[in-house]
Amino acid sequence: YSFWLRSVQNCSHNTTVKYLSNFKKIVLICIKNGWLIRNPFVQFKMVKKEVNRDFLSWIEIQKISEKQFATERLNHVRDIFLFSCYTGLAYIDVKNLRKNQIATGIDGEQWIYTQRQKTDSPTRLPLLPKALQLIEKYQNHPQCQDGTHLLPVLSNQKMNSYLKEIADVCEINKPLTFHIARHTFATTITLANGVPIETVSKMLGHKSLKQTQHYAKILDTKISFDMKALREKLQ
Repeated sequence: YSFWLRSVQNCSHNTTVKYLSNFKKIVLICIKNGWLIRNPFVQFKMVKKEVNRDFLSWIEIQKISEKQFATERLNHVRDIFLFSCYTGLAYIDVKNLRKNQIATGIDGEQWIYTQRQKTDSPTRLPLLPKALQLIEKYQNHPQCQDGTHLLPVLSNQKMNSYLKEIADVCEINKPLTFHIARHTFATTITLANGVPIETVSKMLGHKSLKQTQHYAKILDTKISFDMKALREKLQ
């Protein structure tokens, strides 16, 4: 089955492992019910390879933010993408976001109160000033006036297609997709600025820190900042 997934179906290593893991769950149910005598997965190891996830640097974020595109649709897509960079919300969660999910938090600031569609886990997220500016920019947009949508989000396919155009215009040599915004929030926006990984995990709506560690790279700038603080303490 593993060989068939890799050869005939042309699956990558991690995709193959994912299919095998799901199949193993079914096999274990069969063993518990006595439908299988032995476990065929005994001595069969399944280890996922570490994947380097792309994210934007602060310079790249500024480059996209400051660029005035020739067409309004690219400016529109850029704004929605940047909103995700400043909130960490996945595409479907941005698309489903409604006006009544914005409320005043315990600190008197505006927060997002929503649930992740993928995991159905609650997400409480303080809004950064740049995210608030983008909400205000589109509050009178025809798609947003009835309150069912906070932002006028296009289909995921169109968003990703236009993001590739944006990357070309801004000379960013990365496969720019909407999901990169979520990685960017975890790394460049939060972790690199000293936000603890436990807080980042909560804002991303993750159920464990292990999930967050896939997104969150410890940047060289963060290592430099932490070691500088250590040097001062030791002196």
